[in-house]
Amino acid sequence: MATAADQSKKTPAKTPLWRQLWLQVLVAIAAGAVLGWLNPALGVQLKPLGDGFISLIRMLIGPVIFCTVVHGIASMGDLKKAGRIGLKALLYFEVVSTFALCIGLLAGHLLHPGVGFVAQPAAAGLKAIGGFVEKAHADGVVQHLLNIIPTTFVDAFAKGDLLQVLLVSILTGVAIPHAGAGGAKVLEAVEAFSDVFFRIIAIIVTVAPIGALGAMAYTVGAFGPRALINLAQLVGSFYLTAVLFVLLVLGSVARLHGFRILKFLAYIRDEILIVLGTASSETVLPSLMRKMEKAGASEPVVGLVVPTGYSFNLDGTNIYMTLSIIFLAQATNTPLTFAQELTIVAIAMLTSKGASGVTGAGFITLAATLAIVPQIPIASLAMILGVDRFMSQCRAITNLIGNGVATVVIAKWEGELDTAQLKRALDGGDPAAHTAEATA
Repeated sequence: MATAADQSKKTPAKTPLWRQLWLQVLVAIAAGAVLGWLNPALGVQLKPLGDGFISLIRMLIGPVIFCTVVHGIASMGDLKKAGRIGLKALLYFEVVSTFALCIGLLAGHLLHPGVGFVAQPAAAGLKAIGGFVEKAHADGVVQHLLNIIPTTFVDAFAKGDLLQVLLVSILTGVAIPHAGAGGAKVLEAVEAFSDVFFRIIAIIVTVAPIGALGAMAYTVGAFGPRALINLAQLVGSFYLTAVLFVLLVLGSVARLHGFRILKFLAYIRDEILIVLGTASSETVLPSLMRKMEKAGASEPVVGLVVPTGYSFNLDGTNIYMTLSIIFLAQATNTPLTFAQELTIVAIAMLTSKGASGVTGAGFITLAATLAIVPQIPIASLAMILGVDRFMSQCRAITNLIGNGVATVVIAKWEGELDTAQLKRALDGGDPAAHTAEATA
């Protein structure tokens, strides 16, 4: 007969509610909003807390992606398998991304967020978007493609460009199996560095509530609690469209592959709340990868799909781009033909690639798309600059969820998904405990 002591050894103690990361972040977000509302000046001064947390995570994104992609490809041994996974992932990304772009267009036509809007951008607004427009013009289509190639191997990590890091990672992963004993030593070193980087991230994640508090206090303090009033219809339309996309489109994809989207959202709730507070999906990239492994997806699939998805599977950004373009067309009374809208979708499919989860990247991508589509005056971007921060949170969360679902789907396609482990992860267990295990 088992004693109480024996049972306590078998059943790990449940983490107290107040120590769970998701609750700490949620409380911090609420506290930041209240603080920014009551004392806007102080809220603005707390901006470095959010920026600092994002910077701490971003400094490790390049090395983490490099280690995981290199290990994922090199440890497969079968490079044809790695290529097959990559092609399946890209096919999935393109199909779902096209759905997201078209849904954004449809939402714009059904909800009419820009109809009746008096479009007269102020001079200050035009000056504010100058830097974005300048960057958009500099990053033309050809230059956008050439920018994927870093100046040097190390330069990819110095700039933190996700596509450049992916390029050098893939090349390194492909080369290692052909390097003999030296390649094996390099792979062993990569594995050791990967463990170190994830342990560093485990330390950084503990201060996520502080970063979320600072970011939210700044947002409310800088723009005010009534900041959404003038453009509430656009922001509301975007949030509604994104929610429906997650529940209906991604929900259908999830159900077809044997899991429920609501349970999946509960499983990654820590990551969703951190992204809500920081408006950047990059802050949870490492923990999302470990959670996908805990959910039964194989390490090689996770190592290839998640980092690639952060550049090629940006569902939230795609919805935001086409919906915002329709809003600007309606607000400036610029009629668009069906052919012009198809052109916008085609261009957005290209310009959205590489727009990582950094706050503001989606706005630059939108500017790049409008720079190529002359029908809508690019100066009209000034109208949505003030609320872009609020939409960036929804963009990042939708991107995060889309990449998580994609990882499970590709793993199942490849026969690299432990369905029993997935069911256990989504049905039982404490999501906070999963995060602690994933980052420990």
